[in-house]
Amino acid sequence: MSLLQEPLVALAIWALATMALAPLPLRHQILPGLALLLVLPVLLIWTGRVHGYLPVVIGLAAAVSLFRKPLKVLWKRLVRRIR
Repeated sequence: MSLLQEPLVALAIWALATMALAPLPLRHQILPGLALLLVLPVLLIWTGRVHGYLPVVIGLAAAVSLFRKPLKVLWKRLVRRIR
């Protein structure tokens, strides 16, 4: 496999992992979802270094779409702690 394809394969595996996580009950999604969310910046930086910024923007939009509800909850908690 060429070096140019490796970050895209890793992102595809990440996407499959997020889809496998979705049907689980919410209480079972928290830790694996957090792990996937923490791995994403590494994958996006790797992809950006190999392929440029456009795939990173697309991947970031997809990630925000997948994690919109958990990110909204985290944002509300963060704002609540700041106040």
